[in-house]
Formats: sequence, structure tokens, C-alpha cells
Amino acid sequence: MRIGYPCINRAIGCTANHTFRLASYSDGRLLRTVGDNLDCLERVLSWNVDRGILSFRIGSGLVPFASHPVCTAPWQEEFSDRFAAIGAFARKHALRISMHPDQFNLLNAKDPAIVERTVTELMYHAEVLDLLGLGPDAKIQVHVGGVYGDRESAMARFVETHGTLDPRLRRRLAIENDDGRYTARDCLAVSGACGVPVVLDVFHHAVHGDGRLIGPLLDEVASTWKPADGPPMVDYASQAPGRRRGTHAESLDDEDFARFLAASAGRDLDLMLEIKDKEASALRALALATGDPRVLKVS
Repeated sequence: MRIGYPCINRAIGCTANHTFRLASYSDGRLLRTVGDNLDCLERVLSWNVDRGILSFRIGSGLVPFASHPVCTAPWQEEFSDRFAAIGAFARKHALRISMHPDQFNLLNAKDPAIVERTVTELMYHAEVLDLLGLGPDAKIQVHVGGVYGDRESAMARFVETHGTLDPRLRRRLAIENDDGRYTARDCLAVSGACGVPVVLDVFHHAVHGDGRLIGPLLDEVASTWKPADGPPMVDYASQAPGRRRGTHAESLDDEDFARFLAASAGRDLDLMLEIKDKEASALRALALATGDPRVLKVS
């Protein structure tokens, strides 16, 4: 089990998601920004490894405007060596790397133009992971999408679109249950139809699920992951006290996390903590999981 957090490290004073206004675009500015973002990504991954944090979600903003027609800079060629070096570091330390594009990406949209834009954006994510030289266990995590008044038809559109995707993207795609549209059961049905692995979000399941216990549900979700996909990825968060239902907590809830560890005991998985204080909760989770034989040690 590798434990990590998404996108931003608040402790080191840099971000790998620097951007700028579209109106200010130039190839030179884009390349400078990508260089700065890669500098920070290197620092974040090194910081994580030094502390035993072996799972990390790279932000979509690593290359600003990468899927926009305005982006003409040859960032892939310019930074191919940098990407390769970062990927080699990730492989050396057995890091679980993933990406999670924004929710406006809709593979099951009724409008073909939206689907086309979504595929272009997702192909950028696949290109980043390919440039890093990572295997198909480096996943691009998406939601099923909208319901559009007919859940079954919307799920069928996702399955249909999934079958048309470039294999470089399709091998990396995974779907996640959300907090209001598609439950884990829905995602399992989609997976059964097209083979896409399912990422279980345990907090979304608590907010918008069918009440199934986490242990048996993890077993069912694990069956959607092939050996090449790596261990199942699981998202974890808990309810923020006194806030609207579904609001993520600011920091790790020790008791809730201990219950999750107990409920998932004996099951191989990689854990992404979607908690607002990011690396602080990852460090706390590692401390609480001391003694859990599943926790992968730094190599």
C-alpha cells in the first residue's frame, strides 16, 4: 500500500501548476512556465520519497493550455529529457503516479464537440505519463460524466466512446464513483461493459452509495484491475465537521482513518488522501499505519 496526496505540497513553497492568462500566451512564456513546473515536480517527488510518501497525483496544469489550439510550443521535445529523468526517479522508488482531469471532461456528453474536446484534453494527460515512461499502472482518473435525464443511455455512451479511444489513452483510463451521479455500483456496471478499472472513492460512497460495506466492495472493485493496471487505487477522505454533507475535511480524522484501515485489512491497494492539508495528512496517515504490513517502504 502506497499512501499519498494530490497535486500540491504546501510545505515546500512551490507549485507544479503555475499558469498565466491565455491572452498572455507566447511559446517562450509557455516553455519557461513548464520548466518551472517541472522543477517543482522534481522537488515535490523528492520531498515525498524522503518521507515515505509513495503515491502522488500530478496536476493537470503541469503544461498550461496544452490541449488548447493556441499551444504551439514544442514542449514535448524541449523537455523530453526532463520528463524521462522524473519518470526514472518515480520508477526507481516505485511511486504510484496518477492524474485526475477536471470534471468538465465528459466522455459521455451528448454533444460530439464536447466529447472531442474531452478526448483532446485526456490525450494530453496520456502524453505526460508516456513522456515520463510510466507503465499502464499510471492512471488517468475520470468520472463517468453527466446523466442527461437517462442514466442507462448515458452509461452506454461512455462505454461506446471508451471503445473508440486511442489505445494509449484507453490503457490508462480509470473511472471513479462520484458524490451525486454515479455510484460505485454504476461504475462496476460500466466496467463490466468495457473493462475500465474502477477507483473506489470511499467518501463518495458514504455520501452517495448503496450502503455496502467497504471490505466486500473493495473486493468487487479489485476484480476490475488487471495485473498490468497495478494495485487498485482508492480515494479516501472524511466529512468536515459542521459543514455541508460531502465537504472534505481539512485534516485527517484519526478515528475514521483507523476504521478504514481495519475495514480494508488484508487487501492490496494504493491510497490517495483527498484531504485539504495534503502532505500533512499523508504524513499523519503513514504514522497511523505504522505496523500495517501492506505499507510499502521506501526503496
